[in-house]
Amino acid sequence: MLKGLFKKKEDNSPVELVAPLTGEAIELENVPDQVFSEKMMGDGIAIKPTDSKVVSPIDGEVYDVFETKHAISLRSDQGIELLIHMGLETVNLKGEGFEIMVSKGQKISKGSPLANFDIDKMKELEVETVTPIILLNGDNFKIDERKSNENVEAEQAGLLTISKK
Repeated sequence: MLKGLFKKKEDNSPVELVAPLTGEAIELENVPDQVFSEKMMGDGIAIKPTDSKVVSPIDGEVYDVFETKHAISLRSDQGIELLIHMGLETVNLKGEGFEIMVSKGQKISKGSPLANFDIDKMKELEVETVTPIILLNGDNFKIDERKSNENVEAEQAGLLTISKK
């Protein structure tokens, strides 16, 4: 009779992501890389950055930091898994121009600094700076709302709203 009384209630309310970068939010279909534009890794959004600061769009933890420092994956408190891929083909830079401020397993909050990347250096090397933000576990979650074709500020609410399927 009392079994379920103290059970933690699952929170299925939608999660609103803040923008991890300042720049122009664009649809994934407009990213000049087939892997992202054809959503091979998952659905999401991208930002053409005008600033080098990358912050957490969610409350949760750092799931992984790629060895080449060009990408960080995160898991929200609700189980949403995200990938922030700083620039395109940036794996080839082997970490050059990236400053990572977090480590795997670290707890984060919306707006927590994650990384900085040298946009000017990338432009000088003719590397595309557009940064995809990908929902990795789209089998369990869906994007309800997204901003696109408009300027966003880092930490500005409403970039994406994601809910459990």
